[in-house]
Amino acid sequence: METKRIGAVVQGRVQGVGFRYFTRDRARDHGLSGWVRNREDGGVEFEAEGEAENVDAFIAEMKEGPALSNISDMTINELPLVENETGFEIQF
Repeated sequence: METKRIGAVVQGRVQGVGFRYFTRDRARDHGLSGWVRNREDGGVEFEAEGEAENVDAFIAEMKEGPALSNISDMTINELPLVENETGFEIQF
């Protein structure tokens, strides 16, 4: 299986709507490692790594977001893999 890592920045109504918790829970559902955090500009940023098909399914869910969110833009980039990373955490 191919492994890949992506980094993304999501803009819109994504703070104060449970977006970080939604991201963490969906990542864990897909067996991904990484992190998510709020940005000072009002966006949310995350990195996720795992089997390519799981990362792709995760991205599709992130484009929808939680019920109260409204995503206006999402920028996604492929990143180098991170060795020995375990779990998916919310960074504060």
